[in-house]
Order: sequence, then structure tokens, then C-alpha cells
Amino acid sequence: MPSLPSRFGPAVVTALTMLAVAAPLVLAQDSRAQEARVPSSTGEIRLSYAPVVKRVASSVVNVYAARIVENRHPLMDDPVFRRFFGGRPQEQVQRSLGSGVIVDPSGLIMTNNHVVENMDQVKVSLADKREFEAEIVLKDARSDLAVLRLKDVTEKFPAIAIGDSDTLQVGDLVLAIGNPFGVGQTVTHGIVSAVARTQIGITDYQFFIQTDAAINPGNSGGALVDLSGRLVGINTAIFSRSGGSQGIGFAIPVNMVRVVIASAQGGSNVVRRPWLGAKLQAVTAEISEAFGLKRPAGALVGTVAKKSPAERAGLRTGDLIVAIDGVEVDDPNAFDYRFAMKAMGGQAQIGVLRSGREIRVAVPLESVPDGPRDERLIRSRSPFAGARVANLSPALADELRLDVTLQGVAIIEVQDGSTARGLGFRKGDLVLAVNGEAIGSSGDLERIAGQQQRVWRITIQRDGQPISVVFGG
Repeated sequence: MPSLPSRFGPAVVTALTMLAVAAPLVLAQDSRAQEARVPSSTGEIRLSYAPVVKRVASSVVNVYAARIVENRHPLMDDPVFRRFFGGRPQEQVQRSLGSGVIVDPSGLIMTNNHVVENMDQVKVSLADKREFEAEIVLKDARSDLAVLRLKDVTEKFPAIAIGDSDTLQVGDLVLAIGNPFGVGQTVTHGIVSAVARTQIGITDYQFFIQTDAAINPGNSGGALVDLSGRLVGINTAIFSRSGGSQGIGFAIPVNMVRVVIASAQGGSNVVRRPWLGAKLQAVTAEISEAFGLKRPAGALVGTVAKKSPAERAGLRTGDLIVAIDGVEVDDPNAFDYRFAMKAMGGQAQIGVLRSGREIRVAVPLESVPDGPRDERLIRSRSPFAGARVANLSPALADELRLDVTLQGVAIIEVQDGSTARGLGFRKGDLVLAVNGEAIGSSGDLERIAGQQQRVWRITIQRDGQPISVVFGG
């Protein structure tokens, strides 16, 4: 449960995995939003949401995921410990319960990635109580979305109509459908409290719909729909001090969901997104004043990678990005969201403030280049035991949200219960040096980690800052 920024106090943002029901999705043409107006009589206030619920409820499903794991003590890797104490690893089953939404009549289902992450077996229960085995066809950790496909089916399933999250306005009425706490399919209603929440810390793309419709653990992957019965978001997390709903829920906008659906329907098991090749930073009041803005807004270009689309388009360090394809952006998260939804190929027109005037630069929409990552799991007895490391390529830097101009060896995974986990190493740490020797490749790190050392002097970079630590002695 990632913590919110300190201004929110001790509360946390909680992913909604537990049990959830999802709403079916039918890919349909977007219709114009209904005319917004205040109810003019008590009769109108008594109108029911039942017709909307009846239309979409059959598209919401339960997702049951499981995997078998070994409950292994870290000392079992020590042959002396095994010799004297013996013992065999015990198996246990880890389960995850969530919701999903049918987005294609062929049996394609959208859910949250955190519902099925690391799971081996997935079952889906429909609203009519039938159960089906499902396969994971696409996982996109960056957006926390995943696509499932029902196995061995020939019938057509009720898919939900997909709306346009860009047309949502604060105050619009919405319904949330899911299975909170495993009590069964539940419908709640509320309003859109905000349409572009950033700085939430849940996914790489920080751009969420906030709603006060009651959602709780178990709603992960469930549907947020408008009063026309169109999907506008996938419920993902709550802000809570108690673990239950306090009227602040977050949903991934359906326009981001569309990108993931299109990738799955096209037969891909990954989502290909365009790469900018520049590191952006938030605009402070001082920066805003320097650019002559009335308020802090936009995304300041900090660094530009060589041979990147940004460099070839003429983007420079110190430029202030204020719009993309005519849509204003308030901060780097808003830009990342808008840019990530662009289709590959063609160009994006980016509005930039430079030297007191606004210009446009045409950035080509192309994928980030990758290189030989040479992933290695460190197994030797060292502070890095249980860490998976890789050479930092532009693609990996982009995935880990690191400066694309950096080079070195990155930690891409830290196993639960491992030495590396216990010592505080994290995914995204960049290993710079060990015992005075610079680390240039994953092979270098594996070799040094295999040496017998009483004292380990390690320098890493985390969140842009170098950190030196000493273990042993």
C-alpha cells in the first residue's frame, strides 16, 4: 500500500485487490454526453438507476487468481544449515480476488494487473454464476492493467460499451460495480470528484478519475460507468485510513484502457507506446514566474537523450512543454498520460515556451530502443542475494522511470524474503560501485557478488541521489 504525499497525513492509497466484479464491455461508438442539468422536481430525484445497472451488470465478472509458492527460509541456501537442521520448503497457495469487465464479445476481459500479477491460475465467474478458466494474454504493469481471455469458448459474451473519459466533468454522476469484501455484486453511485488526479503514486501514468462512489477492497478491476451505461474507468484504488471506503476512490480513465485493449485485440502481449527521450520535471512557482506564467503549469525539460525523438525534434533542456496536440498539460504526469496514448507512427505536435515565445515541435512517435539487458539473478552470499539485475538500456530506463541519459546496472526485481530485500534494496536502484570497483555491467556485479568479503561498501543511485552504505565489518 503506497503512502500518499505527506500533506495527506497517515492515510494510504490502497489497491483494491480482494474480491471484485467487473462490468462487461461492448466496443461501441461514443455518443454525445447527455445534457447536464439539475433535477427540477422531486419526481426526477426518485428516478432509478436500475435500467443502467440491468444493461451493464452482466458484463462485470469476478476474477479468481492463485499460485503455489514455497515458504522457504533464506538460511536453507546455506549447505551447513541444511545439513544440521534439514527440512524441506513448505508449499502454500497465494490467492488474489478481484473484478473484471468484458470488453469484447469473444471473451476478452479487462482487469487490474495487480489482481493477476505473478499468478499461475486464473478463473472467471460470470454474473450468471458460470465459471471459466482464463489465460493472461497481456499484462501492463505501467498502467496496472491486464487482459484475460476465457479459454475454450465459442459463444458471444455481453461486452460493455466504452465511453470517452475526456468528456467527463466534475459533478457527473457515475456508478461503480464490483464485489467489495466478497459479499457479491454490488452497485454504488456517486459523482466525479476530479478528472485528472496526479501525484497518487499507484502507477507510472499518474492521471486518475476520482470519485466518491463507495468502492472497497474487492473492487479492483471493476467498472466505473456513466448513466448511459458506458465504461469510463477501471476502479483501482482507494484513499483510506481504515482500509474501507471514505469517499475517495481512483479509477484508470477508459481512454488509457482503450490502448491496452487495442494491443490485446491486435495479438500483442505487450503495449507499445511512443518514447519521448527527455526527462521532465514539475514547474515550481519560481520557474512559473521566470516564464511569465500566471500559475505553475506545464512540464520543464530537464535532460534530453542523444539520438532520441525529443532531440531530433529540436526539444531542448530548459524548454517548457505546455500542450500536446492542442491539449494543455498541467504537469509532467499529465503530459506522460497524453503522450502514452498516442498511436505509434506519425508525429505529436508539442507546444513549447522558449525564450519568451510559444513554438511547436513535431516529435516522431516511435518506440524506445532496447539493448542487451543480460538479466541475472544474484544467488551468491552477498548483500545482493535475491536481486535480479540488468544492464540499463533506454527501454529499461523508461520502464523504471529513470533518467534516460544514465548508464549502469539496475535492480529490476527484489525477491521476497531475500537478503537484498532485508537490507532495503529496491526495484529501480542503480548500482554504481561495490568495494571501490565501478559496476559497468550485470556480469561485473555478479562476479563481485560472488567474492568472499567481510565488509561490503556499496554505492547506489536512488531517486537521482547517490547513496553509500556499508554492510558487515
